Amino acid sequence: MARFTFRLPDIGEGIAEAEIVAWHVKIGDKVSEDQQVADMMTDKATVEMESPVSGVVVELAGEVGDQVAIGSALMVIEVEGDDVVETPAAEPAEAETPGVEEVVEAAPAPAPMPAPEPAPVAASEPVAHKQVLASPAVRARAKDLGIDLASVKADGNHVRHADLDAYLRYGSGQGYHAPHASRAREDQPIKVIGMRRRIAENMAASKRAIPHFTYVDEIDVTALEAMRADLNDNRGQRPKLTMLPFLIVAICRALPDFPMINARYDDEAGVVTRHGRVHLGMAAQTDAGLMVPVIRDAQDKNVWQLAAEIGRLAEAARTGKAKSEELSGSTLTVTSLGPLGGIATTPVINRPEVAIIGPNKIVERPIFAKNSQGGDEIVRAKLMNLSISCDHRVVDGWDAASFVQAVKKLLETPVLLFAD
Repeated sequence: MARFTFRLPDIGEGIAEAEIVAWHVKIGDKVSEDQQVADMMTDKATVEMESPVSGVVVELAGEVGDQVAIGSALMVIEVEGDDVVETPAAEPAEAETPGVEEVVEAAPAPAPMPAPEPAPVAASEPVAHKQVLASPAVRARAKDLGIDLASVKADGNHVRHADLDAYLRYGSGQGYHAPHASRAREDQPIKVIGMRRRIAENMAASKRAIPHFTYVDEIDVTALEAMRADLNDNRGQRPKLTMLPFLIVAICRALPDFPMINARYDDEAGVVTRHGRVHLGMAAQTDAGLMVPVIRDAQDKNVWQLAAEIGRLAEAARTGKAKSEELSGSTLTVTSLGPLGGIATTPVINRPEVAIIGPNKIVERPIFAKNSQGGDEIVRAKLMNLSISCDHRVVDGWDAASFVQAVKKLLETPVLLFAD
């Protein structure tokens, strides 16, 4: 019998350690070669770790949420077979599989710790239920109210509506809960690990280091929504258009006049880099938390190409299949809650970027407009608030407001989005 020490391999350029976000095995489990045994998270992605050998798990590096350094032991597997080269424990030999070392242990592997037996549950004594006499209407009402008729004191042989009323008004309430009423639940401590911990750390660092300010403006998207509907009616096999591709086109067209918005600030080096290309981060909600896949060279794409790329990246993020290079390198981020967008938002900047843009939901409201005779009339309009949060160390309030108003002009005159 021999032991393999599976050491955490280098799973990303410049990565010094990774976090255990899931174990798929426990001590005592039999594993086969190439079986998934753990999920490790770096700053950029989650990586599935597979066992390089078959055997029995005898040691694990730690618990979910612990950090493991590159090159450190992730797990130890007891293996069988004469083909295993046994070497002294003090001088481990490298195995052919990267990240794995073979080490002979003289002592037999300890038996896995038995799982603690659950505490015995006291059997409850059977409760005798007496026959309750009541009309079908009373029974139906009691059922709707969630009341056990056996707990209602009857003024006579039958439970009547008056007895239910008295129970609701004066009764102890034992066994009764109003329909859909809130009920006390057990406290549930949840360890902050994995993606949720990364989000917490990044948001805290952003708010701690960056002096945010937010500007909000209202945009009339009535004409744009009409154009979007026409394009969707004639899209053929192309993806359905949401508001987001149009907003991205407007952002990319406005940015050349406001290069301080499409920038990254290295505050340690004291250098602001104004980027010529727009690598647009797209905040996407997933089961694991908020992720920001990146649309590369958004300035070169039309609305149909943007819609296809948005759909592809959102699906990759939701299913955990986004590549590390698709989750880094953004120069500006858009965050949208879609129909849930609210009246206004104050989004947190995706550091080291210097701005983040947040469209809010579209609402219909009456507004005053000029008629053909030059007079005022009340018309129905579709309105959307657009928020932008900026790093005040790099972006002035005037510049942020001017940029949003440039985007507003493009969205309110949507033909400009397609003009050369």
